[in-house]
This record gives sequence, C-alpha cells and structure tokens, in this order.
Amino acid sequence: MQVGITYIPWSIAKGTALAKAENLGARSLYGRLEDLGYTIDNIREEITARPATREEAEGLDLPPGVPMIDLWHTGMTSDKQPFEVTNFCMRADYSALDYDMPVDY
Repeated sequence: MQVGITYIPWSIAKGTALAKAENLGARSLYGRLEDLGYTIDNIREEITARPATREEAEGLDLPPGVPMIDLWHTGMTSDKQPFEVTNFCMRADYSALDYDMPVDY
C-alpha cells in the first residue's frame, strides 16, 4: 500500500533506539521522540501526485498507470523547529487523505 521513510537528525537519534531502527516499543517512533523531549506541536505536509518509479511499481505490485501520492510530513516543536521528516509514497488507487485542521486568526 505504501512505503514510508523517516529522517531524524543524528544529534537527536545518536545513542538511542532511533539510530538503530530496532523495535521502538509500544509507543513507537513518536513515543521515543517524546521521551527525548520532542513532542509534535506543529505539522507541515506537502502532497503531490506523480508516476511511480520502476522500483515502487514492482515493490507495491502496481498495475500500469496507477499514480503515487507523494507526501512529505514534517513534525515540529511548538516554536516550529523541525525534528523529523517522513516521506510516504502511497498507491493513489487505494489511498485517501482526510484532514481536519483548526484555523488560527
């Protein structure tokens, strides 16, 4: 259905389970980040659609012509300092995006 790759600065991940990509426990990635003092207070997401690469088409068993949703998610602190970025590549024929966001005036 999708492939996701997360990037975390080495200054945050060094010496932790995050650096080894091992079992991160019950609260997973965001639980480990919270343990280190990084709570997601702001999110930025950039979404585009594009053709699948050959590797994606083979790995996700895509029929010909199925586009990909390419979503870049950035988790940020309350002062909008980014501390993790995840790139999700999703089959567009099996995926939907649904957002509910407050509007600040």
